[in-house]
Amino acid sequence: MSGINERRERERAHRHQLIVTAARELAETEGWEAVTTRRLAERVEYSQPVLYSHFNGKEAIVSAVAIDGFGELAAHLRRARLAVSEPGQALRAVCRAYLDFATERPALYQAMFVLPTDLRFATPETPPPLRAGFDEFVSCFDPDDERRELIAEVTWSALHGMAVLSDSGRIPPEGQDARLDFLVTQFTAPAAGRRRDERRGGASLDGLSA
Repeated sequence: MSGINERRERERAHRHQLIVTAARELAETEGWEAVTTRRLAERVEYSQPVLYSHFNGKEAIVSAVAIDGFGELAAHLRRARLAVSEPGQALRAVCRAYLDFATERPALYQAMFVLPTDLRFATPETPPPLRAGFDEFVSCFDPDDERRELIAEVTWSALHGMAVLSDSGRIPPEGQDARLDFLVTQFTAPAAGRRRDERRGGASLDGLSA
């Protein structure tokens, strides 16, 4: 009996992933507006009731695609961070990899960060792939800095703004390298420069590791 149950679970997991993959492929070729249960049922050759046995609607499908995307993003950022020989280049490498990911996978990025989902961020219920991507940013900063998660959040937020505004044409895409240089410099400036900012009333960023 247990063997039958295990087979059913494998079959269900296979159907689940088949639907997720089909939704992503359809979104990448025709946009998320084209992703409907009817279109998905046609692509995976299952009935709409079967689809609803896996997902209770489009938002749940988008969430599943997003979780896959966060797993890919975390691996992408980790490869970029580990590929640099100088620790001081880690932040720049991770930021560059993030912007490249957003540019090269626009439909996936929309599912992860733009479209409505039922995913929860920065809570105990946050799915591990979401946390793994964020941890790659956190790893770029000094472990002794108590605010490194805060700084990672600000960095990620700035990159997201750059990615979305550039993709929509609201800021010129060709200025992305200059924006990236400016952003990274804010967290890798020499300590002397940071101390000058502190004397002017700015917050200290001592303890940051490039």
